[in-house]
Amino acid sequence: MNDPVLFGSVPDFLDYTAADAAIRFGQLTAWLDARHAQGLDPYSRSTSSRVGPQITAHGRLGRTYEGVNFASQDYLNLSTHPAVMEAAKQAIDAYGVHSAGSSALMGNTHASLELERKLADFTGFADCTLFPTGWAAGYGIIRTLVTPQDHVVIDVLAHACLHEGARAATSIVHTFPHLSNEGVERRLRKIRESDDSCSITVVTETAYSMDSDVPDLRGLQTICRQYGATLVVDCAHDLGAIGEHGGGYLELLGMTGGVDILMGSFSKTFASNGGFVATNQAELKLAIRYTCGPHTFSNAMSPVNAKIVSRCLDIIQSDEGFALRQDLLRNIRLMRTLLSNRGFTVLGRDSAIVPVILGDSATSRLITRSTLEAGGIVNLVEFPAVARNSCRWRLQMMARHTDVQIRHLVDLACDARAGLAQNPKYRAAL
Repeated sequence: MNDPVLFGSVPDFLDYTAADAAIRFGQLTAWLDARHAQGLDPYSRSTSSRVGPQITAHGRLGRTYEGVNFASQDYLNLSTHPAVMEAAKQAIDAYGVHSAGSSALMGNTHASLELERKLADFTGFADCTLFPTGWAAGYGIIRTLVTPQDHVVIDVLAHACLHEGARAATSIVHTFPHLSNEGVERRLRKIRESDDSCSITVVTETAYSMDSDVPDLRGLQTICRQYGATLVVDCAHDLGAIGEHGGGYLELLGMTGGVDILMGSFSKTFASNGGFVATNQAELKLAIRYTCGPHTFSNAMSPVNAKIVSRCLDIIQSDEGFALRQDLLRNIRLMRTLLSNRGFTVLGRDSAIVPVILGDSATSRLITRSTLEAGGIVNLVEFPAVARNSCRWRLQMMARHTDVQIRHLVDLACDARAGLAQNPKYRAAL
């Protein structure tokens, strides 16, 4: 192997041969510590200030970074909105801070039940069920719908919670090429040729976070109905943040309330932990309550989180929310245009995530280190989350970013790229 700090990846340092499971991760820890020592491990950071366009962050071993922040999921900047913080304070006074039980065992509150009703109306579905995390919602709904004899047909780039839920539910999992409705139809046709009555669940997303691209959801739903399959769609990254009314790409595609099952997360736009599943099948609510492990056996969303999301939803549906989305969209387009004009490869369509291809692991780690040290707070995504030579930044845009901050980040990226050829360690590694 070339220099492992520059070219190694997580799978290279996982050793599952040791009999004692607790000691299997020593090589991984040593490798990550070596990366950190050279400023090449940008993960596990913490913050010591409010999340916002300007931030102070700290590496896991104490390294400090200050600068413009394009690494936080707070698309409309609602996590520090005065009305949202006030809603949290009022919820504490009214309910305390804890749900103190699962939704099946008195963990719900008036706040959470009210939020379920509001979300159902907002998303255009008959019913909505809350989960304590977005991951639990994605994993849990697949586990609830699918039994070992059922089929799952899932986009190869769908979120890990959906893939893990599928493979935990059944061994009959078919992946299809990213965004390929033709690939879905081929698989459904083949399944139906051998079994015309089995249950099939098709899984996709509205806006994919690694590539910021969008499927043809109307066509996909039509295909699913043609073959008697159930379509599950994850809207984590665009609901609330995209569209005139905040309905995300389902709104832009004229599909609000028009897919079989919708799941999402509150952690991107709604300033809170938590997730939801929305459906027009009312009987699914009690099935989730009593048969879905991540729901039945987890504490329900806290009343504080429920009130936070509810207040965010009020703002999203107001004139202020419309203005925030307009600001966010302007910032997204400015970032994408500036980076493209400076020779960077920018993927996908308009969303709060701007994926910027950097290249192999060595290139991406060195560019990221230079940018972080110069005051550009960014997130690096590398293998195995993406292809080995397709490492990228996943820039996360906010409504409150200024033009100056966006232009500054682009300048820092260009400076880091220009300085890479002068880096002796990089030249030696090549």
